Amino acid sequence: MKVLVTGGAGFIGSAVIRLAIARGHSVVNADALTYAACLENVASVTGHPNYAFEQVDIRDRAGLDAVFSRHSPDTVMHLAAESHVDRSIDGPADFIETNINGTLNMLEAARSYWQSKGHPTIFRFHHVSTDEVFGSLPSNQTVFFTEDTPYDPRSPYSASKASSDHLVRAWHETYGLPIVLTNCSNNYGPYHFPEKLIPVVILNALAGKPLPIYGNGGNIRDWLYVEDHADALLLVLKEGEVGRSYNIGGENERTNLELVQTLCATLDRLQPRASGSYTDLIAFVADRPGHDARYAIDPTRIRDELGWRPSVTIDEGLEKTVSWYLDNENWWRPLLDRSGVGQRLGVKS
Repeated sequence: MKVLVTGGAGFIGSAVIRLAIARGHSVVNADALTYAACLENVASVTGHPNYAFEQVDIRDRAGLDAVFSRHSPDTVMHLAAESHVDRSIDGPADFIETNINGTLNMLEAARSYWQSKGHPTIFRFHHVSTDEVFGSLPSNQTVFFTEDTPYDPRSPYSASKASSDHLVRAWHETYGLPIVLTNCSNNYGPYHFPEKLIPVVILNALAGKPLPIYGNGGNIRDWLYVEDHADALLLVLKEGEVGRSYNIGGENERTNLELVQTLCATLDRLQPRASGSYTDLIAFVADRPGHDARYAIDPTRIRDELGWRPSVTIDEGLEKTVSWYLDNENWWRPLLDRSGVGQRLGVKS
């Protein structure tokens, strides 16, 4: 199977590509190489005969058509997106242009290609989205997002992703484009760009800087190890029912404070400070505007229909992640100089 992966130089996309190549698939990586992309993420497969790279922006329809024409993929996995909530608060227009208009371009390019090839039955357009489109859950941990949860996005980022989800479903209903859609919980693991919570905490801790926690740290997230997510995405691409959506969760809920405390304990064990604990660096800061209280996924559909469950617990995954960052300073160090990294973003109200 030849898969066209958009956003393949990013965090989740690169994990998909590494796993797909390991499983014998051919991959075309289409990425614009924006600030959060890093070709080092796919360095391990760059010379592989089944791997090809195309620098193309999903906002460029002609460029997308050319990629489809050159490579004739069997299927598409669409991951390219602006994804940082704080950046979306400061600059929502980029999220509209990329996540909505870019997805429109991808759908139209894919539809044109699919029609030109005579509607091959193997073809799928797999749109990868987020659980943030469902809004916020109460923090009492008795209810969960299902595939039937009404959409209720609260940030420019989640609104742009909700819009893209609706477009994907509309292209299936209106034009018959064979789509599958997934909504995932918070990802973490190796190659996570250093503007998200877990890498920020790890790298700030190693530098002796404050570990910022928004509000009182009580916001709850379900954490999904990125390599587990990649496994689920490839499974849905191959075996998911056309027109259907699947929620992918890690079944690992933690408050932000609990998560940071676990990271600190792991660092205390793997690379102790000269004195004291890394928890001494915890600093509570002003909360993000519109900060959702809780995200949590009910994974019943993907478990019952496709037999998938996460394989990595949060404690195992955080240990793997901390160890990876300790061993790969040559990867993350240059990224600290990129625009906005290390700055508090998303404070506008």
